[in-house]
Amino acid sequence: MSSGLLRTGSLLATGFSLLFSTAVLAEKQYVSDQGHTEVLFGWNHAGVTRQNGEFTQAVATVTMADSLEESSVSVEIDSSSLASGFKALDDHLKNADFLEVETYPTITFESTGVEVTGDNTMNVIGDLTMHGVTKSVSLAAEMTLNGEHPLGKSIDYYKGDWIAFQASTEVNAQDFGVGGFPTGPIAITINTEMKAK
Repeated sequence: MSSGLLRTGSLLATGFSLLFSTAVLAEKQYVSDQGHTEVLFGWNHAGVTRQNGEFTQAVATVTMADSLEESSVSVEIDSSSLASGFKALDDHLKNADFLEVETYPTITFESTGVEVTGDNTMNVIGDLTMHGVTKSVSLAAEMTLNGEHPLGKSIDYYKGDWIAFQASTEVNAQDFGVGGFPTGPIAITINTEMKAK
């Protein structure tokens, strides 16, 4: 092989290496701060009242790429952390009539795509797995922070890069085999502040 071809091959290899390194460096991973993360849900009870609850234990991870469209989201919720404020209702929602938390201890969401809809808004499409059933859902999301946290100037914990999101969607519980009677759409809202690793 001629020295010219060797030099060309070496330059191409170096170029690909730099492109790959740049792509890797461009991604940044953020993990939710449990103290400032809420997974709220609400439903209509028999057409009479609105009831609400929360999953108090959830971990969200966002991998931010150069563009939002190439970014990804992963969420894992401890289904047994369900809390409505009334223990008897919590126990019922956790048992075999609804979530069966002993059999299905986690609820997960894995994004499959991001559709930017505005300067700070997007639809995050992904697979929601609950009660052993996976369905595609779309979350309407707004990024409310990207950069330094407002509290970072006075509190060391908040120094560094942060992002924050509000996201919401609606699902039909019966589509996931949860509950033996229709409750109408379940509204889900996620609020989270996330710190860069």
